[in-house]
Amino acid sequence: MELRLLYHLGKYLKMMSRVFKKPENFNMYWTELFRQMNDIGIGSLPIVGLISVFIGMVTAVQFAYQLDGNLVPRYYIGYVVRDISIIELAPTITSLVLAGKVGSNMASEIGGMRQKEHIDAMEIMGVNTIGYLILPRVLAAIIVIPMLVTLASFISIIGGYISSVPSNLIPSADYIRGVRSFFVPYNVFMMLVKSFVFSYILTTISCYQGYYVKSGSIELGKASTQAVVYSDIVILLADYIIALLLTAA
Repeated sequence: MELRLLYHLGKYLKMMSRVFKKPENFNMYWTELFRQMNDIGIGSLPIVGLISVFIGMVTAVQFAYQLDGNLVPRYYIGYVVRDISIIELAPTITSLVLAGKVGSNMASEIGGMRQKEHIDAMEIMGVNTIGYLILPRVLAAIIVIPMLVTLASFISIIGGYISSVPSNLIPSADYIRGVRSFFVPYNVFMMLVKSFVFSYILTTISCYQGYYVKSGSIELGKASTQAVVYSDIVILLADYIIALLLTAA
């Protein structure tokens, strides 16, 4: 098990050493970059928005349920929804969802090209296929996913408002007061660091699974599934490590 892990780690690092080489044709990379930005960003907006609004709604309701008595002010609902959305739920849940949507799509797309020998044909023409297929996807994810995470945190706060104010859990003025109270700009920095790291993880692991897929539809499906599973595991591990590093006293 350990030898297999080291084998794939070495193969992954060797692949990444070729990703960031100088492109042969900047126009090709530029076009592919914008295509990937559109697929990742615009294509993921509905699912990210839907999940984010329900995350905020559930967080507000659950925290209101925990407020038994008058020990904690009710306006803390807005404060908790804001901070937990920014620090943890928006970057982590959004990235886990995108690993399932975007990551599996990348693994399937590149894996299909491998099985149809499109990659072999490009290599014969002298194209750095690892750079051309992976670099635009990595750059697009690093650019677009932090935007999606920022939007997700905003929508989560609105979701908390939707679930708590109309249902009379808390007055509108108190919720807004909580959202505006005790704001720490460093939390936004933590959110952006997580989103950059998670976007890099989910794209590179997914592309690795697709690029080295073996022949057969079963293998392609397996690679797509592994891309999601491994990306989610590494994202959660990275989430813990980043939390330790950025919150250490």
